[in-house]
Amino acid sequence: MKVALFDFDGTIYKEETFPLLMKHLKQHPTFKHRYQKFFRLALLPFIAYKIKLYPEEKMKYVMMQKYLHAFKGVTIYELDLFFKSLVENMKEDLNATVIQRMQEHALDGCHIMIVSGAFTPILQFIAEDLPVDTFIGTDIPEKNGLYDEKIKITHVQGEWKNKLVLESVQGVSVNWAASFAYGDSASDIPLLTLVGNPIAVNPDERLQHEATNKGWEILS
Repeated sequence: MKVALFDFDGTIYKEETFPLLMKHLKQHPTFKHRYQKFFRLALLPFIAYKIKLYPEEKMKYVMMQKYLHAFKGVTIYELDLFFKSLVENMKEDLNATVIQRMQEHALDGCHIMIVSGAFTPILQFIAEDLPVDTFIGTDIPEKNGLYDEKIKITHVQGEWKNKLVLESVQGVSVNWAASFAYGDSASDIPLLTLVGNPIAVNPDERLQHEATNKGWEILS
């Protein structure tokens, strides 16, 4: 089996998800009163990142966890509706070139996987019309149909992407040398090195340097 691995933010989706998440919460007719709670919880971690007390990966994890904390007591069904309405604002900003590559890989028999730190429901809703076989994202903890704020999330980034990808194909023979991976940032380097055909999509400076040095394809 061959696989084709796709990051989401900056790769399938041209922008970053989190600023849109913040805006959507702030303007949402049902949940906008919860925005101030999130803002208060997120302010100190964000300042810590800005003054270099937090590394970027830790900041992203904390911000995702604090974001969910604003939904204490909300049902998973309500959260799904919230994310579904968010996705409607994202579809026009998908990267058409990357989507075309995904469709070509699917026709070629690749197992298509989205591997991202974005919340899993976002990935599932965005890919309803795409040939995606497996979703690896940041799952939302739940208990008895409610979001459970007591359970810490596993934010999928960096080396975690590789770990979860390998777990998902355990027991399956994968031709990694003939497989593909798409990512846009330095944090995707571990994922890109997992396959024989890494593709840097509008890469940040560090990934641009890595891709150039190693002769990887750069998709702009």
